[in-house]
Amino acid sequence: SNHFVELVAPFLLLMPSRQLRQTGGLIQIMFQVILISSGNLSFLNWLTIVPAIFCLDDAFLMNNLSPIVRSLALGTPSSQSYVQCISSGAVEMARQSHFLRTTVSTLFYLLMAKLNINVVRNLFAQRQLMNASFDKLRLCSTYGAFGVVSETRQELIIESANNIDGPWKEYHFRVKPGDIHKRPPWISPYHHRLDWQMWIAAQSGRIERNPWLYKFLLKLLQRGKDVIDLLEGDPWESSSSDATIHSHVDEREVSTKAGSLRTIPE
Repeated sequence: SNHFVELVAPFLLLMPSRQLRQTGGLIQIMFQVILISSGNLSFLNWLTIVPAIFCLDDAFLMNNLSPIVRSLALGTPSSQSYVQCISSGAVEMARQSHFLRTTVSTLFYLLMAKLNINVVRNLFAQRQLMNASFDKLRLCSTYGAFGVVSETRQELIIESANNIDGPWKEYHFRVKPGDIHKRPPWISPYHHRLDWQMWIAAQSGRIERNPWLYKFLLKLLQRGKDVIDLLEGDPWESSSSDATIHSHVDEREVSTKAGSLRTIPE
């Protein structure tokens, strides 16, 4: 079902047929709502819903809204009159306007079909390119938040101490996995950018590829309130200030016993 919704159904959004566009829009909206209901990162899912809404025109929305929703959303006399006209079919697009819209939609569909030939070929390639463009104007491209879904996860752990010999205290984030005994939180519909960037940094390898980390670590050493407030808490809140800080990468895997994370011993 995922392959159908993500590879086949999107072409319905470009069809000149009103019924096909509505079907494609509803498929995308329902699929994204299912993903959002999981409670995980849903920022991208909300963005995906936006273009799908434009596939549902006024006539479709008015004919499928309950009377209560109509009265709340369109309570003015002029709005109610417009709703009655749409519901009774009195408002129809002129033939010339309908012809122009159909022509533009068909040409746009054919253009997108041609420009996406290389995008589709990339899907079947042995070494796929992610976030790549195949035309000079970059009208069509490949996008993927997750090229590979692995069974393990690299986590960047940040710790600090008063002395180089320890003891070291870990900085815990609001949603990023850290404590292996902590239950995964429900974050929908929010997007915690710092936690997201920490995961990206862990996958990038060298810290030089993420220069923002230098300033972030410095802010933690200085105990800057604007940065500490982005975390779950300050491990040094009730003690003296930290003097040294370091970071390391842990490899985690999902435990089948309790559905939680565990650290893989090196």
